[in-house]
Amino acid sequence: MDFASIRMITDDLEPVVQFYEQVTGVPAVRPAPVFAELRLPSCTLAFGHAQTAQLFKNAARPSDNHTVIIEFQVDDVDKEYERLKTLVSEWVLEPTTMPWGNRSMLFRDPDGNLVNLFAPITEEAIERFEAGNSPGQEDQHLSVEPSQVHDRA
Repeated sequence: MDFASIRMITDDLEPVVQFYEQVTGVPAVRPAPVFAELRLPSCTLAFGHAQTAQLFKNAARPSDNHTVIIEFQVDDVDKEYERLKTLVSEWVLEPTTMPWGNRSMLFRDPDGNLVNLFAPITEEAIERFEAGNSPGQEDQHLSVEPSQVHDRA
């Protein structure tokens, strides 16, 4: 099995697609007027208009995500923060170094989905990523108390 994509359902396709094109610097492929994809090296970020949810018996609802964080690894979080300051309207966390060695910033996309841009910056974090561990794999071994995480995280 191979992880292929994450698809977001939205009522307003164009602003969401344009937002992610600007965040990632990747142009969207639009195989249909109600569907678009950003094909990144690690996976595809897909977007479907709410009309497409009917094909899945409306199992997905637009602007209703409160459990998933869409994460992108970047080279320099602070540089990305400066670049995206005017694009992002809702910041959740300005650039902050996390207890596990990643520098992260979190914001919401136009539909309210939570987005994290991060970069490993400590020696241990860099070694984890160079060893090929994904963020999910590294987190399996963490024991972080809530008091250790910045109060806005």
